[in-house]
Amino acid sequence: MSAPAGMAVNGAVAASAMPASARRSRYVVITPARNEARFIEHTLQSMVQQTVRPVRWVVVDDGSTDRTAEIVAGYAARFDFIRLVRMVRDPQRDFAKKVGAFNRGLDELRDIDFDFIGNIDADMSFGPDYFDRVLASFDHEQRLGIAGGIVYTRFTDSFKTYDYTLDSVGGKVQLFRRQCFDDIGGYRALPWGGIDATAEIMARMRGWLVRKSLDAPAYEHRPTGFAYGNPLQIKFFEGRRFHSLGYDPLFFALRCLSRAAEYPFVLGSGVALARYAWAALRREAHALPDDVVRFLRTEQRRKLRQRLRFWAQP
Repeated sequence: MSAPAGMAVNGAVAASAMPASARRSRYVVITPARNEARFIEHTLQSMVQQTVRPVRWVVVDDGSTDRTAEIVAGYAARFDFIRLVRMVRDPQRDFAKKVGAFNRGLDELRDIDFDFIGNIDADMSFGPDYFDRVLASFDHEQRLGIAGGIVYTRFTDSFKTYDYTLDSVGGKVQLFRRQCFDDIGGYRALPWGGIDATAEIMARMRGWLVRKSLDAPAYEHRPTGFAYGNPLQIKFFEGRRFHSLGYDPLFFALRCLSRAAEYPFVLGSGVALARYAWAALRREAHALPDDVVRFLRTEQRRKLRQRLRFWAQP
């Protein structure tokens, strides 16, 4: 799939054979949306053009003050697999409230039989065969619990990606095998965010695999978190968030170094690392249980050792 008209894409997308168009896996999707009138038409168009549509797609309008609900209602009137739910909430954004909106969407699925459940954010677009390709990856590995495409983010007039970690799937496009979703207890409401990372950690801890589908690109029309403040403020909260999840200090420092080329260049990584260090010095509490933090740090240190062995090879 190519990027939307007028948009360039950096980074190669792996080629693969087209999955069978006759696939009939039963999946459902939930999209929490708040003041997404600028972007949600991209998502709506992408969903209605899918070669394999969901059994139900629930869009939860979380107290929008713009035309988000009106736009979705227009599509819901024409496509019976789309269901609009309206919520009322206070005007302040935070990451935990997204879980509340997602769980409200779950209420609309009680009468539906499905095998897979996904979250798609309201500023995404993707090709007509996107879900066909992602669903195909579950056929090849029965222990695959979470899959999703590679996310390209819009920067001015182009789409770029730093999303190269194969055993991680961005929360904007996570699709769960239902048993995995039930095993981890769904998404956890966390005040500093990281609900997608937590879902992955919990899944791997319970023996599930997490894999990115490189042949299923998805395009984010607003950089992650930009609804929550300016870029430096976002990086500041990022440092607090990753400390709250229990990330290993060395692993997080190297992560910041590897992402220094992301906007806001260098300074953003410095701000994130400084906030993480401040949280560590103050012994601020982790949001996840101790056993989950231990699992995560063991996993991250193993990855660091593997990387060091690779670099040490002649």
